[in-house]
Amino acid sequence: APPSARPRPPKVFPSAPPAMQRTLAELGAGVVLGGAALLVVSPSSFSLPGLAALAVALLVVGPVLWKGLSLTITFLSSMSASKKHSKIDGYNNQFDSGKSADDRNKDYANLVDSYYDLATEFYEWGWGTSFHFADKRPGETFQQSIVRHEYYLAGRLDVQKGATILDCGCGIGGPARNIARFTGANVKAITLNQFQVDRGNAISAREGVSDRVNLIQGDFMKLPFPDASFDAVYAIESTCHAPDRNGVYGEIMRVLKPGGIFACYEWCLTDKFDAKSAEHQKIKRDIEIGDGLPDLVHTSVCTGALKDAGFTVVEARDVTLDANDGGEAWYVPLTASWNPLKWPRFQFNPIMFRAMPLILRGLELLGVVPEGTVKTQVMLQAGGIGCAQGGITGIFTPSWLMVGRKPQA
Repeated sequence: APPSARPRPPKVFPSAPPAMQRTLAELGAGVVLGGAALLVVSPSSFSLPGLAALAVALLVVGPVLWKGLSLTITFLSSMSASKKHSKIDGYNNQFDSGKSADDRNKDYANLVDSYYDLATEFYEWGWGTSFHFADKRPGETFQQSIVRHEYYLAGRLDVQKGATILDCGCGIGGPARNIARFTGANVKAITLNQFQVDRGNAISAREGVSDRVNLIQGDFMKLPFPDASFDAVYAIESTCHAPDRNGVYGEIMRVLKPGGIFACYEWCLTDKFDAKSAEHQKIKRDIEIGDGLPDLVHTSVCTGALKDAGFTVVEARDVTLDANDGGEAWYVPLTASWNPLKWPRFQFNPIMFRAMPLILRGLELLGVVPEGTVKTQVMLQAGGIGCAQGGITGIFTPSWLMVGRKPQA
């Protein structure tokens, strides 16, 4: 048959990336939610201009409301099946007056694993899939600031597309997925907590990056990898859980290829911390209890440990002190707001601060969430306030940036 008579193959249009599909789905659901609310609240006597203005407002807010509702449904669904929150009393016992930092360091694996069993669902619900802080630059959304903070660190790694990177203390893999997309690298990500591994790998599969991002369960004090396995290693606010910085940095040195870069954001006390101040000691303790830390140490301890592990220190500084005119400090999301769209800030206002435990207690009694949920929320909330006070007083930073290079063999 002549070419003109041959049947044409059907047009195949490429499907949108999974992230775009979810955004469009959220937008569509938000439009429906906003439209439904509009029909409910709009009296027949509304003027056309007033109706149009209300429609625009609801259609803009609708997607935000839908996203919050869907996250809350996911949170409650996961919590209802959880059997982990009975661990809260055992976790709190780790910080009893009879227990020292040395005691917690000896039992760090149980401490950290128990903490993330308790905290992970709350973190994802209130913060997202990247469990770390970031200052917010003018014009940025919260999520944009989080991703930019990750890209800033990834830019220090000096890797090419196809490189193999280790995320040392990965949570549920938010940074690993973002950095894999940004660099084109393959990311192995390790966490002590099996629940985080399962959750993170499920998200990676949903987002279509499981061929490049793989979470595994393991201890970063005893990394389950051969020597010289990785082109680069990074850690974002995770090695603060280590009982010994020399030990974790030494393991990172071992698995890093000669000439490779290790870059991290560390949680540290600053030069403003006064060990004789009762206020400063309370803030330090609130951060440790609320964030699963055996002990919080000074910046000099971390930098010294990096050198002792054999790294050439390329950079060591507090990025929270960088100029940010017109922006917001990293701790602002942990301060009170009366705006219900500013989450998690809304839960820190005086009314919600008292109401949230009561709401969760009611859900406990109804069997919607497990026993121990209220104690977990109170513990995390106190930790958030401790972090905010640490930032406001300047005695604590979550972003002590360190960049070290492994010497060439």
